[in-house]
Amino acid sequence: MFERRYDISWKADGSPVTQADLFLERRLTDWLGERLPGLRLIGEESFSDEGPEAARDGWVAVLDPIDGTENFCSGLKEWGVSLSLWHDGEHAGSLLMLPELGDSLASGEEVARVRSRITGYSSSAHPAIAAGIGEGGEARIFGCAVYNLFNVTRGALARFVNPKGARVWDLLAGLMLAREQGCDILIDGKTYDGSFLDPHRRHCVDIRHRYDLHPRQGLLG
Repeated sequence: MFERRYDISWKADGSPVTQADLFLERRLTDWLGERLPGLRLIGEESFSDEGPEAARDGWVAVLDPIDGTENFCSGLKEWGVSLSLWHDGEHAGSLLMLPELGDSLASGEEVARVRSRITGYSSSAHPAIAAGIGEGGEARIFGCAVYNLFNVTRGALARFVNPKGARVWDLLAGLMLAREQGCDILIDGKTYDGSFLDPHRRHCVDIRHRYDLHPRQGLLG
């Protein structure tokens, strides 16, 4: 995979995709398909918005083989893999992995919780991000949803905000893990109930951890 790291092409929206993204999605699709008969995969590199509504019966895997591709193909270590498994519309397990940082979190695992007053923002330009940073306080932009979701789940970020919205392969695994750890989650301004999200559209995200709160870190809304 690392041999393909700097073999880059460009999507229609101007974002990069490497041969490593494509290689890893194929490998994981084959590996999962051998173990989960009838699996349907919703992957960033193979999903088409022109296709029909994704079926939710049987096994469904939602995969981002490399989240933070801009970081990855620039030689940065803040990139990750996001995988969420669903069966007949019910969550079956999720995984976030940050290979070059040696971190991962899967459903059912304990989290070593820490405290933070830092808000992490998505890297997509949006007036709400500029406004949030302008209000003061500690803010970070890392350019990787997996990194942000992993860290807000364990408390290393007090909050993660993506006001422009992201797709299911960026979000579902991290949302389910954050929910498991008791974080407060808003999706498109409403409390998230843990349901499968529409893969054909973007979803705005606002997550806060709910333990060891710092002064003035209040409720969402």
